Amino acid sequence: QVQLVESGGGLVQAGGSLRLSCAASGFTGVMGWFRQAPGKEREFVGALSRSGGLTYYADSVKGRFTISRDNTKNTVYLQTNSLKPEDTAVYYCALSTSYSLSRVRSNYQYWGQGTQVTVSS
Repeated sequence: QVQLVESGGGLVQAGGSLRLSCAASGFTGVMGWFRQAPGKEREFVGALSRSGGLTYYADSVKGRFTISRDNTKNTVYLQTNSLKPEDTAVYYCALSTSYSLSRVRSNYQYWGQGTQVTVSS
């Protein structure tokens, strides 16, 4: 059974950084990060290939966020830098059993419970 557990969220001032973690058990696949702000739909943040060699980011976070993985620990990371108040959301990691990077939510079969990131101005 696949389980994804996020951690690392919190309250940070604008311009600050946080590193989110997603511990995965049960399966290896393409890993994605999504976020959902209050009253908005869940949106794509970024994705990482199985090997960690390919990444794909939303334009809104490109150059500020970085996804990486440590396959020895079955953990994926989302390093968030230069945070803005509009980055405030619940952040979810997700796993896709495919081999292609995707920004489409329905392509991800497994989801974590989410971790709250709040950026104050």
